[in-house]
Order: sequence, then structure tokens, then C-alpha cells
Amino acid sequence: MSEVIDARGLVRRYPADGPPVRAVDGVDLVVEAGETVSVMGPSGCGKSTLLHLLGGLERPDAGELRLGGRRVDGLSETQWAIFRRRSVGFVFQAFHLVDELTAVENVELPALLLGVSRRDARRRAMGLLERLAVAERAGHLPDRLSGGEQQRVAVARALINEPLVVLADEPTGNLDSRATGDILKLFAELRQARQTLLIVTHDARVASTADRLLTMRDGTIVAQTRLGSGASVAGILASLADLGGDG
Repeated sequence: MSEVIDARGLVRRYPADGPPVRAVDGVDLVVEAGETVSVMGPSGCGKSTLLHLLGGLERPDAGELRLGGRRVDGLSETQWAIFRRRSVGFVFQAFHLVDELTAVENVELPALLLGVSRRDARRRAMGLLERLAVAERAGHLPDRLSGGEQQRVAVARALINEPLVVLADEPTGNLDSRATGDILKLFAELRQARQTLLIVTHDARVASTADRLLTMRDGTIVAQTRLGSGASVAGILASLADLGGDG
């Protein structure tokens, strides 16, 4: 398989009263095409910062990053914006849907920004909403959607431009147990469809949908675990406990 993410020695520092804090401290990471990788670790260990670096939302202070074989750590803001539209899909805990746009308009927006015709963008958007079982809600504004429906719309939006990779940051953090179950099934389906996914999560149930689990501590990856199709939530929790627990 080809490498979608290839990070070498990524470092991200933040100012502090004393020496700068290394939120990400020399991370090496390779994610293959079609692989689902979950990242767990205590709050403040650098999980979200790593995700932001991989998607160009923050810049590394050191290290190299290639996405789809292209060196991207030196791109300008404008170059990164164009590259993200084509190659990176984001799913956030807070959904970040545009309140004034309907579900289908939210989904088609990234395609329109990329120059896709309105007709083709609408066709793609409706196809994704149907695939994610929310097509009947296409004409509703976000405040008329449940949390689980909003997250499905957000996933559809992330997929609209057929990205190299989808980066998800605590995608079930604002969902109740039923909606979380729906998103778990959705991630399992995306894994089966060989969509490359990297999911930052505190939830062992979400982590269990992945092919591989990374555990972070103090800005570094301290363990990697290959997960089988029958990955056990209890087993993941036990592994994390052995490493000091998850926050």
C-alpha cells in the first residue's frame, strides 16, 4: 500500500513561563492508504496538536510532513488552503456546520469552493447524504438536526472532495450514546470502504473501529497496537491502563 501520511520528527512548541512546552515532540508516523488509525492518550498529551499539524491547521517548528507523497510542511497559507480542499477532510467534535446553510448546502460547500459546478456538487452531496442515511434531512438547517445527524452531515462534508485522508478530532465527544453508536457503525463502514482515517479520541469504543491504535504521552507516541477485526474495548482499556490510563 502507498503511504498517505509520512511524518518525520514533527515538533510543535508553545510558549510557557519557563522553557517552551513541546506539545508534539519528535513524532514519526506513517499511515498507509486505506488504513484507519486511532490516537488515544491523556488530555494535553498532544493528540489534537498532532492532528492539526497533519492537516496544516498549525505549522511544525521542526520535522518533515508528506501527504500523498507531497512535501507539505513548507507550504504557504494559500497553498495549504488549496491542498486541504482537495486532499484533507476534517471532522470536529463541535461539527462546525454553517448555521445559515441547509444540510446539503453544508456538504456541497467544499466542492463549490474547489470549482465543481453547482449541479455536480449537489449530486455528490446528495449521494453522500444517502450513503450516510440522512438524505431525508437534506433541506433542514443544522439546528433542526440531532447531534448524530449533524455529525453525519459533517462526515459527508469531509468526504465530498474524495480526500486522501479524513482527520477526526473527538468526533463523538458531543454525542449521546445512541448517536455515538451510529457514528461507530459509520466509521466501521468507512474502514471497510478503505477510506484512510486518523481519529483522535478518548473513547475506546471509537478506537476499536481502527486497524491500529497509537498511544501518546507527553507529545510522543509511546505505543502502537495492531487491532484485529474483533478488537476488544476491554482489551484497549487494559492496554491503556498498563501505560498509565487515558484522560
